[in-house]
Amino acid sequence: MKGYVSSIQSMGTLDGPGVRFVAFLQGCNLNCGCCHNPETKAFSGGTEYSAKEIAEKCEKYKSYFGKTGGITLSGGEPLVQAGFSKEIFKECKNRGIHTCLDTSGSILNNDVFTLLNVTDYVLLDIKYHTEELYKQYVGCSLSAPLEFLKVLNEKSIPTVLRQVIIPTLNDNKESMAFLKGLKEQYACVQKIELLPFKKICQTKYDNLGIPFPFKDFETPSPNKIKELEQM
Repeated sequence: MKGYVSSIQSMGTLDGPGVRFVAFLQGCNLNCGCCHNPETKAFSGGTEYSAKEIAEKCEKYKSYFGKTGGITLSGGEPLVQAGFSKEIFKECKNRGIHTCLDTSGSILNNDVFTLLNVTDYVLLDIKYHTEELYKQYVGCSLSAPLEFLKVLNEKSIPTVLRQVIIPTLNDNKESMAFLKGLKEQYACVQKIELLPFKKICQTKYDNLGIPFPFKDFETPSPNKIKELEQM
């Protein structure tokens, strides 16, 4: 099976446990205002690869992975190409490589269920704590990632909940209480990661000739992130 990849990072350290080979797949079904990879949104574009080609590229770095590293599929949204993602993970698991999915959890279908059967670890974005914020700034219902999390829990897939902290939108005790509640409710959730919103992607938007929807939002201070983590 073949699919489309926007870019590859051979030695990532921020996309799952250990050192990761990260493939950013092309295409996304959402409209997140804080998107850091706008070049991956279009369903056309990227470079065509077979699942085997991606696995073979990844295998070259296997000696660097140690006990915890492996491959991470990000995007874009890898669930848009769930069949392709599944085949990549199958090829990697046949090579003894740990598999990690970085996703918004906004799609659930038969291809996604079979993808999860070969997924060892998930980074799940829980972007906001209310339906209103999800509808306004993401383009899907909050119920979508929550249903996805329920499935991850049923399959006992180790999961990290991630949230990009955006001042005035989710940098508050209500959002932290919501995340904490999810961790307490679902045994699969190992930890919560709070990521400060940054505007380093502005140049990508400029190069694409499109506006950055969140250009007027500020970056939270390190102290604010610590305060939220304590909550």
